[in-house]
Amino acid sequence: MLKPAILYLFLALVVSVIGCTPVTVQDYADNRPVLVPEEFFQGQMTAHGVIKDRGGKVVRYFNADIKAYWEDGVGTLEEDFIFDDGEPQRRVWTLTPQGAGRYTGTAGDVVGEGEITVAGNSMFLDYVLRIPYNDSTLDLRIDDRMYLVNPTMLVNESTMKKFGIRVGEILLVIEKRGDQ
Repeated sequence: MLKPAILYLFLALVVSVIGCTPVTVQDYADNRPVLVPEEFFQGQMTAHGVIKDRGGKVVRYFNADIKAYWEDGVGTLEEDFIFDDGEPQRRVWTLTPQGAGRYTGTAGDVVGEGEITVAGNSMFLDYVLRIPYNDSTLDLRIDDRMYLVNPTMLVNESTMKKFGIRVGEILLVIEKRGDQ
């Protein structure tokens, strides 16, 4: 028979392992409103957000105008950012459906293809972003998690990692303009 101390230790280990199960987009499959990328990412939108360092301190903030449209089943998101220091930045995403709630995403500063999965009110996007750093560039793995909170508002949280170590995060909201 196991001694009580060993039994408690075993139970604590089991609970901690179960509690560390990674969250997947399928965990949100029953959530509403349902996020349909071809419907939400259509027309004019704005985005507003902050970038935090690994300690959680806000180091930059930004606003963006987004023009989104679909042609022949392929989505385009034209994102024009203005950062708090006045720096403009443009990213153009191409979203290509792969079936069964899956898409690939590409952009000029994305290394290879991003993998997108959608379920319920959520969309997860995993990709490598190449950013300017000093006189060179730095590749960061981005784990984007988007949640549609109402038909016109999406909340996005992103974790940035380098060599598997969390180096920062991005928090933003995307809102469809009222003239849709």
